[in-house]
Amino acid sequence: MSSCNKLITRLGSMPNRSLFKAGIVSPSLRRFNSNKTEDTDKFTHFGYKTVKADEKEKLVGGVFSSVATSYDLMNDVMSLGIHRLWKQHFIAKLDAGKRLHSAEPLHFIDVAGGSGDIAQGLLEHAKEKFGDEVSTVDVVDINADMLNEGVKRFKSLDNIKNKEERVRFLVQNGETLEDIPSNSKDVYTVSFGIRNFTKIQKGLDTAYRVLKPGGIFFCLEFSKVENPIISMGYQQWSKALPVFGSILANDYDSYEYLVQSIEKFPAQEDFKSMIEKAGFKCCGYENLTFGVATIHWGIKV
Repeated sequence: MSSCNKLITRLGSMPNRSLFKAGIVSPSLRRFNSNKTEDTDKFTHFGYKTVKADEKEKLVGGVFSSVATSYDLMNDVMSLGIHRLWKQHFIAKLDAGKRLHSAEPLHFIDVAGGSGDIAQGLLEHAKEKFGDEVSTVDVVDINADMLNEGVKRFKSLDNIKNKEERVRFLVQNGETLEDIPSNSKDVYTVSFGIRNFTKIQKGLDTAYRVLKPGGIFFCLEFSKVENPIISMGYQQWSKALPVFGSILANDYDSYEYLVQSIEKFPAQEDFKSMIEKAGFKCCGYENLTFGVATIHWGIKV
């Protein structure tokens, strides 16, 4: 067995140092990082637009506040509903949960996970496959409106034991995660969110910081279609998405940004290199639906 496979096999039985027992909290207590750096006068992309780096957070926040209540519809439109299958595969491939021989629960963090669907899937998978009803998850998002949708989702669930003690919803910037201690998490997930970071590399560096040694980084994101014929068809479909957004959600601009953000996101090998630059080992990826979406992973050694 390779060293990478051994590390992945250990995922379900790693010792943990702490157990979060805070209940579901109101996402209205937003914390801002007021530390200004020399980067604040630099520029970045917001879709195809060039904006000041310190303005992108507000602009992205406006997009997700706009689509928060129709987030699932948005993903259905953008992926023809296939995002649900991608997420199921994402969770099954990760296959995380407290094993019977482990004395301690796992501690998940789901970043940019405000809608709560990945967190729900992680806890349900852990319960159904491993009988795990003790592992915890912090759902963090920079957008309080998105977190409100996740809170509503979890309030309606009756199949997750002690959810008030095991699940927290926190307003946090994924690039800093200032309230998450270093070396405190076993699993870091991010699904269709990291492309919206102002500084993606900084977000990856932070993921490495908060994970324990042996912890796993797992990311699902829209990516690049490699087959030129399929790519051409996909590009044509993408051009129509803002129109569908206008018809179905009365929101052309948000859908236009989301399409453009996909096109600006690094290709598979480039993003893998960024994960490695953050310090992760055993990095790899799996293309889904010809590369329309991709699962990326790495392990903190």
